[in-house]
Amino acid sequence: MTDETIRVEVAYAREQAQALLPVQGPRGLTIAEAIERSGILQRFPEIDLAANKVGVFGKVAKLDTALADGDRVEIYPPLIADPKQARKARAAETASTPAGAKAD
Repeated sequence: MTDETIRVEVAYAREQAQALLPVQGPRGLTIAEAIERSGILQRFPEIDLAANKVGVFGKVAKLDTALADGDRVEIYPPLIADPKQARKARAAETASTPAGAKAD
């Protein structure tokens, strides 16, 4: 490995399967390029980079973000429910439960 090469990992997880794939590339390698080089799109065809958010170590980032040596690219699954709507539904359920009764 030369000073011009970096090593990163591409990670994706869903309930039934996970993948953490090593990738090497030149300095300036972007998130999109690392994902393509990893082969993860062929392994998990449900990934749609137009819909799935991506990030580096838990921070959402754009596909054209340049990576540094040791970065971990993460592909996030789409949300199943809107978090705001889910909170409203739970709050409404709690409000409609009589005092002293337990909600299911």
